Amino acid sequence: MTLPEAPAPPRQDEERPGEVVTARHPLRWVAAACVLVVLAMVASALITNPAWEWEIVGQYLFAPSVVRSVVLTLELTALGIALGFALGTVLALMRLSANRLLSSVAWAYVWLFRSVPLILQLLFWYNLALLYPRLSVGVPFGPEFFDFGTMDLISPLTAAALGLALHQAAYAAEIVRGGLLSVDHGQREAAAALGLPPARRLFRIILPQAMRTIVPNAGNEIIGLVKGTSVVYIMALPELFYQVQVIYNRNGRVMALLLVAAIWYLILTTALSIVQYYVERHYGRGRA
Repeated sequence: MTLPEAPAPPRQDEERPGEVVTARHPLRWVAAACVLVVLAMVASALITNPAWEWEIVGQYLFAPSVVRSVVLTLELTALGIALGFALGTVLALMRLSANRLLSSVAWAYVWLFRSVPLILQLLFWYNLALLYPRLSVGVPFGPEFFDFGTMDLISPLTAAALGLALHQAAYAAEIVRGGLLSVDHGQREAAAALGLPPARRLFRIILPQAMRTIVPNAGNEIIGLVKGTSVVYIMALPELFYQVQVIYNRNGRVMALLLVAAIWYLILTTALSIVQYYVERHYGRGRA
């Protein structure tokens, strides 16, 4: 009678399943602790320093004159963006045109308006009456049909909106052109092969794909224009920055009123950033 053999003991060199050990990153914790200390110091400096005059900030944050200046800032931004991107889209299509005259004119426009500072452009339109006291409509180098006074036509608000729009159009043209060029050329060929008209090709095939590239850059330009409207203070328009200057020149609360303007600019740019996020998500659907 034979006894069953005992099982052989496991070999010491046999591989055993290893334990999963979470990687430790001590430097990350040190960096996070340092950041928390810095944030606490900043919060302490903002809260404990009476020179910030938070009660004055709360008093003027929603003052009627400040709210009206915020509305004017939004109006200037809307006019600049609407007119600027409308003209910029036309300029972008002209730049991409096979017609040498159209592409050259568009290139010259972009070159000129990107080269001259915005503040100089605003001053030029504001003082246009010094060059042309009256503007006329007629045949070039020929008879005039009717004319009107420049001062009656171009008010400070009109000059500000015109300057912002024409300046913005130069940058918008390059943004739109870059977005159109980012679309694969095969998409254009496929749309043409299907017999789609040029306008339908642009608005149904090319532009929706180009918006993925256009929206982020356009969002940056719009946010920049919100802050850029502060330049129109030179024309004595009561936008946000000009209005807080008027108030602190009257009561001497400089830092508190500057903080009021900063808070409103933060609110406006944050709202626009949220809108930009959802627009980007809309045009980014189906894209990994």
